Amino acid sequence: MEIQNVGIVGAGQMGNGIAHVFALAGFNVTMTDISEQALQNALALITRNLDRQVSRDLITEAEKTGALNRIKTTPVLTDLGPNDLIIEAATERETIKTAIFEDLLPHIKPETILTTNTSSISITRLASRTDRPEKFMGFHFMNPVPVMQLVELIRGIATDDATAKACHAVVERLGKTASSSEDFPAFIVNRILMPMINEAVYALYEGVGSVASIDTSMKLGANHPMGPLELADFIGLDTCLAIMNVLHDGLADTKYRPCPLLTKYVEAGWLGRKTQRGFYDYRGDMPVPTR
Repeated sequence: MEIQNVGIVGAGQMGNGIAHVFALAGFNVTMTDISEQALQNALALITRNLDRQVSRDLITEAEKTGALNRIKTTPVLTDLGPNDLIIEAATERETIKTAIFEDLLPHIKPETILTTNTSSISITRLASRTDRPEKFMGFHFMNPVPVMQLVELIRGIATDDATAKACHAVVERLGKTASSSEDFPAFIVNRILMPMINEAVYALYEGVGSVASIDTSMKLGANHPMGPLELADFIGLDTCLAIMNVLHDGLADTKYRPCPLLTKYVEAGWLGRKTQRGFYDYRGDMPVPTR
């Protein structure tokens, strides 16, 4: 099937970025969220990011205008029914994701492809809660979506070849690169990245180094563009903890045990940039390490 109309569930950090790249690539986008304010904030952020691309001569003013005209928003989930492809980009909690798919099912076309932007949850298990496991895939974008070039595509045990081929074609049309991952906990990127971040938190927890020394060491000693603790704040500490829990539960290996300090920060509501405090405090002019 030819995919032209795309529905996106969630207007947060990932959802608005996904809407941005799809609209810029010429797709018609409908974005939904339970919060009308979140939808307004998402449109404002997309506009600012498109303006930045215009200022850097990456796109033209006409391309920006066209992209914005192709984005519609709605607080009603079932308005996504007529779309050819639906991408769920809600909170990284399996119960929320399954509830979204169950609510959508009576309203979508038989040929609609369902996908999830989950960074760790079993695609096979999510697909089994729908009426079309053969038309269900993992469609994992990296953050920030307009900048990062990789998209992980994950087939569930029942995903058919036509669905996989259609999703690969979409990634190509977006101008991004697809990597194929087997349906194992956290897939490829987060299977490698999250244990590194968790180990950095352990180094902080055990007093091996301060926040600043750990991040400086990895930036200058391993040539990473961001230190692991800075990156954790950018991703969201609640998301990091959720992925580590999926790894620990799914692989039953103690090496994936989340660091107690990571759990403590999440319990405190210090989730990183989105709450203005995490391993850094972002409430001033410059980020300040909290340890």
